[in-house]
Amino acid sequence: MRFEWFVARRYLRSPYRPAVLRLVTLFSILGVAAGVATLVIALAMNTGFRETLQDRLLGVTAHVSLTHPGSVIRDYDRLATKLAAIPGVRSVTPASYETVLLSFGGEARGVVAKGVEPDRERRGDEALQKIVAGSLDFTPDADGIDALMVGKQLADEWKMAPGDYVTIMSPQGRLTPYGLIPHTRRFRVAGVFDSGFYDYDENWCFLTLKAAQSLAGTTDVVNVLEFRLDNPERAGGIARQAEQMAGQDFLATTWMEQNFALFRALRLEKLVTAIFIGLITFVAGLNILVVLSMMVTDKARDIAVLMSMGTRREQIRKIFLWQGIAIGFTGTLIGLSVGYAFALIAGTYHLIPLDPQIYAVSYVPFHPSALDGVWITLAAMGISIGATILPARAAARLLPVEILRYE
Repeated sequence: MRFEWFVARRYLRSPYRPAVLRLVTLFSILGVAAGVATLVIALAMNTGFRETLQDRLLGVTAHVSLTHPGSVIRDYDRLATKLAAIPGVRSVTPASYETVLLSFGGEARGVVAKGVEPDRERRGDEALQKIVAGSLDFTPDADGIDALMVGKQLADEWKMAPGDYVTIMSPQGRLTPYGLIPHTRRFRVAGVFDSGFYDYDENWCFLTLKAAQSLAGTTDVVNVLEFRLDNPERAGGIARQAEQMAGQDFLATTWMEQNFALFRALRLEKLVTAIFIGLITFVAGLNILVVLSMMVTDKARDIAVLMSMGTRREQIRKIFLWQGIAIGFTGTLIGLSVGYAFALIAGTYHLIPLDPQIYAVSYVPFHPSALDGVWITLAAMGISIGATILPARAAARLLPVEILRYE
């Protein structure tokens, strides 16, 4: 065992230290632990929100959307087959979006009606893979009324169940001598999906592409081609390639561009969280500086005796450096254990509920990251070691003669 560490440990564990010195040492360890644990939990929560929102967005929206601004896309099957050959593209599906008025049981609201080709869409859209009531069957009923799928939030709110009939009114109507008359059609609720994303479950419905075209009063056209990729992070490069292959006047947008404001806000929140909660650890570092300064004063006679016996000033400096490292390491270890344990338990058992109307998810997701733990540890230990510099230098500069003169 090294001499410096032996002395440092004896000083920290000595039962003869003044009570105030023991108390301040304990507060220093608890301060570091509180800062580290709080930072681990806060960053795990931020990462959890970002990854949960990203996963759910990618589950129900396209990774790349190709549109023809100001017009519609004709001959979309040929174009989709051509673009599906781009390396990294898993599927290309045509879709038609329209904002319509949905009516049921005396209630009415505007929703997004998405026209899809069921066989293609169910392979890429997770919403259609999570049917919680009814079945994924768009077959018309005996009267020839087309089927549609509605979200769980909307179904629960309106007490809607599979087999019920709703009315959809499209603003794209026909012009008559009496003015513009919107298209109105009845649909049968065939199933209820639960995407886990509140906005979609509340405000979306799915119907077949042909039914959507008929409702909008259009022919065999769509307004978007949706790409699902093997790696969503490559969406930018594939979007530019799709634009070139599609031809002039086509525009491709990625999921990152469509949700840029949301993810930028989450990144900024993580930075601000790290800075402000990191101040707790900084304050704990000041406590370490105080406790070591008090210890230098309390152990001045011992230091003078050690130096008179041949201990070098560098060794005296290391004694207090080791004390600061021990306090910081103990606090950091406790903080990491508490922080990761809480994040894992709360994330697994969904201990903190949320209002999905506000936060889009029904619980606080915690996704602790090992990388966050590494830099939190480095930061906490850096602050702890930095707090030892002044007390260690002060101890090394003590003059044994002045201290022992009157002994």
